[in-house]
Order: sequence, then C-alpha cells, then structure tokens
Amino acid sequence: MTTPSNPVTDLQLQHRSVRKYLSTPVTDEQLELIVTAAQRASTSSNLQIATVVAVRDANRKRRISEAIGGRDYVENASVFLVWIADFSRNVELVRAQGVETETVGLIENTLVGAVDVGIAAQNALLAAESMGLGGVFVGSVRNNPEAVSTELGLPKHAFPVVGLALGVPDPEEGTGLKPRLPLSGVLHHETYNVAAWEHAVESYEEEYREYFETQGIPGRSWARTVTRRIATPEGLHGRHTMRDSLRSQGFDSE
Repeated sequence: MTTPSNPVTDLQLQHRSVRKYLSTPVTDEQLELIVTAAQRASTSSNLQIATVVAVRDANRKRRISEAIGGRDYVENASVFLVWIADFSRNVELVRAQGVETETVGLIENTLVGAVDVGIAAQNALLAAESMGLGGVFVGSVRNNPEAVSTELGLPKHAFPVVGLALGVPDPEEGTGLKPRLPLSGVLHHETYNVAAWEHAVESYEEEYREYFETQGIPGRSWARTVTRRIATPEGLHGRHTMRDSLRSQGFDSE
C-alpha cells in the first residue's frame, strides 16, 4: 500500500536543523502567526502553561549565548524564542480566587509543563518552516537556567525549558537531512520488543557514518555520540544540577 502524501507530512519529512541565517529579519507578523499556531497545540487540562519570550536585542542574545556556553546561532538568529513552562499566571489566577495552590511543586506538574512546552514549540517550528524559515532547538538554555531566568526576568513558577533560534536559512550552510533510526527500532506493535534496537542500531551506524562523511566529518559513530551524552555527568554540561535549578524557580518536583 502506498503511503498517502500531503503538504504537511512532506514538510515534516524535510525537517533539518538550521544554524546559519541570512540577515533578512523574521517579521512581527510572521512571529505572531508562529506563536498563534503554537497556542493551538494540545495543552493538558487547558492549563495553557507554555509562554514564549522573543529576544531580538543583539546584546541580550549575546549575553544568553555566553551564559549557556557560546552559541553563535543564538546570536545570529533573527529572533531567539525561549519557551517557558509557566505556572506563574495560573498561580496568580488561583490566588485571585482566594485559594493557594498545593500541587505546582509536584513532579507531575513539572512533567506537564515540559510536555506542554515541547508540543507548543514543535508546532511553532513547523509553522515557521511552512513560511520558508528555519530554526534549531537549543536545549543549552538548561546549561545555565538561573542566568537565563535572570536575563529574561522570569518570575517564580516559570522555567526556561528550551530555546528556538529562527531565521531565513542561509543556503550556503549545506546541512542535509540527518538520518534517523529505522522504523523497525522505533515502532512497536502491541507490546515492547526489547531486542528491536539491536538490528536497527547496527544498520543505522552505517547510515550515520555515511551522512557525516558528506558533511566533511569522517568516522562518526552514533553509539559513541550517545555514550558521551548519557554515560557520565560531564555529558550533561552542567545540567546534572537540574533539580536545584528547578527548585530555585518554584518547581520542587516532589
């Protein structure tokens, strides 16, 4: 059976991270439509926890970049969006009813905040790509969430989950479509197949190596990449203290 094609899935299947941009600005009209599309994403219990801070000021982008380890695509993006898990307005709304919240610090709401933000932010990127823009998610905002929170003036119960650098793609960047794991290692039917990963990873290693050779980076290994990222705390680039960072913004995650 032939899989039906449509403009939305065609766009999704062409996604690539874009880190180099032309000087052409993202307009206010584009930005507002992107965030409006993000607002239409699913949201748990209609809490509407996702908030976004749009940063255009060059000095602020530079300070954020320096705080999170130096990211030129943050500094050079037309606009840098910081996506916030934001319970602050809901807490104030509840207080206005004469009630104090008792559950914001529970881990369930920490998870809800992260999930809602992720869904909304992906909607935003898809909307941006439909306009011919490109972007890259920047998890590095969590390398130093205290500095990012201070720079953005975040209140308690608001936490920076992920950034999104946006701009008009520079065609000279030359980034291709990075391959993904074979579907056989990702799609399970009825129950989880604990052995499915082995053959999938074996074939993916070769495809991964070949892709990076086309990018001028020989000898890359997905297994080594994953190992560097999750085997030791050093691979987290400071994020191993995330519980303390969350608590400083009122997310006790108990």
